[in-house]
Amino acid sequence: MINIFKIVSFLEGISYILLLFIATPIKYLADNPTYVKWLGMPHGLLFMIYIVMAVMLKYELKWNTKEFIWVCLLSILPFGTFYVGRYLKKD
Repeated sequence: MINIFKIVSFLEGISYILLLFIATPIKYLADNPTYVKWLGMPHGLLFMIYIVMAVMLKYELKWNTKEFIWVCLLSILPFGTFYVGRYLKKD
């Protein structure tokens, strides 16, 4: 399950970066919302999967509340999910 979470974490991070730094500027600078529509749904699904898997791993890995909150908060920061993947490699 940890390996799947690492993959989801990586994909969620990539989708967030693409949405934030590529699709959103294109939407507002070129007046073209197409890329936001294409990337928005996959990113939303990956985000939900990430959170659900984080809840499941909280109990499996016996994370304390502080660790769990950090894993969830890092999901909303650009590049944060890459740190989570690196953190899990140490365990």
